[in-house]
Amino acid sequence: MGDFNRCIEIILTEEGGLVNHPRDPGKLTKFGISQRSYPDLDIAHLTREQAMEIYRRDYWDPIKGDDLPAGLDLLLLDTAINMGATTAVLLLQEALGVTQDGNVGPATLARARQTMPDAMREFCALRGWRYEINRNEEVFGKGWFRRLFRVYDTARDWSR
Repeated sequence: MGDFNRCIEIILTEEGGLVNHPRDPGKLTKFGISQRSYPDLDIAHLTREQAMEIYRRDYWDPIKGDDLPAGLDLLLLDTAINMGATTAVLLLQEALGVTQDGNVGPATLARARQTMPDAMREFCALRGWRYEINRNEEVFGKGWFRRLFRVYDTARDWSR
């Protein structure tokens, strides 16, 4: 079953601290929480604990992280943070060959458990394709792919 505390440590390491890249549409970002997504939040003074609360509420809970198999919990959370929770779930459902409704329900969970860890490779291929068609791929693409491979390696190890 999913483990938020274990996953969030990887996420916070990947996201880093305060960043304000001129080509990032997210604008000012801290711990991966962007001004664009949270315009009323004081990003510069965001604490680690506040970021963790946001990640749990807005990303982990919508993907039903507690119910996901080990490894897939990390991979899906990382994708939700990078692409949005609904997109992450739709990609997972496509990889699993189940109805794509954007909600993690019993059929999605059952299929995920049946096909682990093999489903993670297909999921990563679909995520990678989304990078290729993203307008910011030229600027951020190599970093996105490096992160995807790092997270996949960890997720694969956790799924054993």
